[in-house]
Amino acid sequence: MNKQELFSKKVEHIDIKRMNAVAMVDAMGAMAFQARNLNRAAQIYNRMIEDEGCAIIMCLAGSLISAGLKQVVIDLIENRMIDAIVSTGANIVDQDFFEALGFRHYQGSQWLDDNQLRDLAIDRIYDTLIDEDELRVCDHTIGEIADSLEPRPYSSREFIREMGKFLDERHPNANSIVLASYRNDVPIFVPAFSDCSAGFGLVMHQTAQPDLHVSIDSAKDFLELTQLKLASNDTGLLMIGGGVPKNFAQDIVVAAELLGEDAPMHKYAVQITVADERDGALSGSTLREASSWGKVSTSYEQMVYCEATVALPLLASYAYHKANWKNREARKLALRFAEELA
Repeated sequence: MNKQELFSKKVEHIDIKRMNAVAMVDAMGAMAFQARNLNRAAQIYNRMIEDEGCAIIMCLAGSLISAGLKQVVIDLIENRMIDAIVSTGANIVDQDFFEALGFRHYQGSQWLDDNQLRDLAIDRIYDTLIDEDELRVCDHTIGEIADSLEPRPYSSREFIREMGKFLDERHPNANSIVLASYRNDVPIFVPAFSDCSAGFGLVMHQTAQPDLHVSIDSAKDFLELTQLKLASNDTGLLMIGGGVPKNFAQDIVVAAELLGEDAPMHKYAVQITVADERDGALSGSTLREASSWGKVSTSYEQMVYCEATVALPLLASYAYHKANWKNREARKLALRFAEELA
């Protein structure tokens, strides 16, 4: 094995616009098990899009962008099918922003020799591969962006907007979630922002500027997303995986109540996951259990126990080709922070 041979096949991002899954997902409604669950989830998501008063929050956990789902998320942004994103740092920084800088993920195998991969400076994400030397460029670029900013605490949303501005100026033709979100005023929140390439970049930045530097305020993230909930009233969650993004997005209902505001539970909720609730791996709860905490209504909720690279393209294609997004106005929730954007 050598690096050139291992990087011979790129991961390609699936395009839901080219594949109409409506007939297949409709047929699944007469089946059983996860096929029927997926059908109901697709119908609930389509209902979110039809609901004029509903803001849709997409949650991303797991290694999704490296696996070929980037274009799906971009299409949802550009066609007004989601209004905000809550994600892990890996999806937004190590994978999407990384590719926006001109790098790629490659098809590999889970059976490769990891010791040899380490010697070649290749990182493995299950059956995909990424160049560690290129990832270091991503780390340093985050540090450079931090160096250019006024030293103060930022929410992750604020910092990611600066990443989008950087791409708009330096890589305007990039096919990127960060760039599409910047241009369409869809805010992105990464509550655990330092748990990715962003963390390495900020460590370098703060080491070079120990007295006056940029920092990330996760409490500000929580407050800002809570403010979006209060401004939107009815909300729907489209959750891929679990983890911090899932709990963070659900908890804003409780946060609003603690602020003395009357905020309804999330009206709609769909979660695609392979985790099991019995050992706490399902971020602690099903959507129905979350209702006991006052977070999610049980009127329109659906768990889909299926791997995301299979389920999300089907669900997203169904909603895209149903075409109700054509009558939906863009929420442009990032404009709620008008003073910053002025």
